Amino acid sequence: MGLLHSGERPVRAARGVALGVGGAVVLLAALDAYVVVTVLIDIAEDIGIPVNRLERVTPVVTGFLLGYVAAMPLLGRLSDRYGRKPLIHLCLAAFAIGSVLTALAAGEVMVVAGRTIQGVAGGALLPITMALIGDLWEERERATALGAVGAAQELGSALGPLYGGALAKISRTSFLGVELGGWHAIFWINVPLAVLAAVAVQVAVPSPGRLPKNAVAGPGAVAGPGAAPAAERIDGKGGALLALALALLVAGLYNPDPAKAVLPPWGLPLIGAGLLAGAAFVWWEIRSPVRLLDLSGTRKGPLLATLGVSFLTGAALLVTMVFVQFAAQTLLEMEALDAAWQVLGRFLIALPVGALAGGLLARRLGDRIVAVAGLLVATAGYALMSRWPLDLAAARTQMDVDLVIAGLGLGLVIAPVSAAVLRVTPAVQHGVASAAVVVARMMGMLIGIAGVSAWGFYRFQSLTAHLDTPLPFGVDPAVYARRMADYLARVDAALHLEYTEMFLVTAVLCLVGAAAALFMPRRGA
Repeated sequence: MGLLHSGERPVRAARGVALGVGGAVVLLAALDAYVVVTVLIDIAEDIGIPVNRLERVTPVVTGFLLGYVAAMPLLGRLSDRYGRKPLIHLCLAAFAIGSVLTALAAGEVMVVAGRTIQGVAGGALLPITMALIGDLWEERERATALGAVGAAQELGSALGPLYGGALAKISRTSFLGVELGGWHAIFWINVPLAVLAAVAVQVAVPSPGRLPKNAVAGPGAVAGPGAAPAAERIDGKGGALLALALALLVAGLYNPDPAKAVLPPWGLPLIGAGLLAGAAFVWWEIRSPVRLLDLSGTRKGPLLATLGVSFLTGAALLVTMVFVQFAAQTLLEMEALDAAWQVLGRFLIALPVGALAGGLLARRLGDRIVAVAGLLVATAGYALMSRWPLDLAAARTQMDVDLVIAGLGLGLVIAPVSAAVLRVTPAVQHGVASAAVVVARMMGMLIGIAGVSAWGFYRFQSLTAHLDTPLPFGVDPAVYARRMADYLARVDAALHLEYTEMFLVTAVLCLVGAAAALFMPRRGA
């Protein structure tokens, strides 16, 4: 390597600062994608949702994910027309507004609305940051910068639940009648963080006329000083069709009263409409001259298989985060942070370890072999989790081992999937290909948590339909205490069966993912 010319040093330094700021912004949004996992039960209690009706809290998760996935491709394109910096500022402002709404919420509707606004804002930050890298980095250096942003996104999944649990430990305190502590602190802290991020973006991200001289003029870049961003057509119809398909599917899978059926009365019609909207989206993207995710020139079979693996991995990931946390808080009766650190933390630590190992192994063995092996390991982990005994307190070592196995297995898949997609797409499309991997995984999380939880909550309601809550009136206190203990034991048994069946379903998802991974690109392809 030769020495850098004196003029190149400030350019590289400016790029490094912009990359650091962009990565921090992406990390902030990624943390909030997972931050509520730890405190869902706390939120449910505060807004009046009882523990036997936890199905009503799922929109807090799916609302964020729906906004995140729907906004990701479309707002990335909008930044091509209006510039990266203005869109980042707009997203950070919306993120702060959504955080305030969530922190102030006293009911389900306001929590879901705030989280959805957060999701829309957070989902746009990743593609805009990737597009910014396309503006600032030459093609031969771009992959490293994209990898750094991708790492920030992955870090959010590992740290989000722990970060949320830690902030939720802040003592509850009120100011002028507004609750500031507990789970509310998770969202209040986003306001100053968003302001700091906006200041950093304003200082570090070049304006359109101030890009480094050797920056590559990609979408949204400029040809010379003072020029405006290239006015590129935006695939609004494609974005609307994708958002409509996902919204219909999620609405069809959400059942606010699962006592009688898995799906609500409107479930099948909405799911059917969602599938039609999805087919219309695919039809439109094939024929449209301006595409939301333009991956033309790639081999479709290996690409779709790889994105399918990312989809199924995402579904398994979020089901684990939500329902392992639920199991620890309901069956082990642990506080949110203790459950995150002492139970879910085993899985979260194993996940990045597996990701690192997957990257190293894929270089020697190939992406396909490592992805298949990882998903088979994850299948074994979830199968073992489905056999957890009712007395979880006596099986803590078994729980730890099984969670580590599942985390290592899913972690092994992360690097091979990203590398395989980049390998089958032209270099000029690496940015959109990287975004497609994330979109597929987030879609898996969205549809996976909606579908699996719909089944699980129905099972819980069917298992407890015959139970009547004991009342203390007209009975001896000892008799009442005995009846209440028996009732709670039966509820715990129903919860245990619900969770273990969900883990078995997750094992099946991983097995299907292993089959899909067989069609990923061959080594050297």
